[in-house]
Amino acid sequence: MNVILLEKVAGLGELGDRVEVKAGYARNFLIPQGKATEATKANIERFEARRAELERQQAEKLADAERRAAALAGKVLTILAKAGDEGKLFGSVGTQDIANAAVQQGLQLARSEVLMPHGTIREIGEYTIALHLFAGISTEVLVRVVAGE
Repeated sequence: MNVILLEKVAGLGELGDRVEVKAGYARNFLIPQGKATEATKANIERFEARRAELERQQAEKLADAERRAAALAGKVLTILAKAGDEGKLFGSVGTQDIANAAVQQGLQLARSEVLMPHGTIREIGEYTIALHLFAGISTEVLVRVVAGE
């Protein structure tokens, strides 16, 4: 399926690029998320009419992501969790817990921005967690899981 990108998408292209993607990816992710539109003649004309506005919106998102990355870089987020004697947690610490810990410290972070490719945290300790704030803007935080509650 041929689509026009309405914002920068990592690994795919920049704002305004016409790219060929699988139909399911376009229908189920790009179009519903507002990241792309089908490349029909009418949509191309509509996109060109709105191009300046979309570029301004993307610049604002980029500036916001850079500001948040600077605020989050090097931060230590402490999470209290119930744990057994051997340091194993009763349950786990996931992306929502990390986002909530950041919000409690006055930082702006969404659950979808937290990357945990190896799964949830199941033991007490310190973990370096990657955050993907916008296409091309990433940072890391230190998550300290301690026994409590």
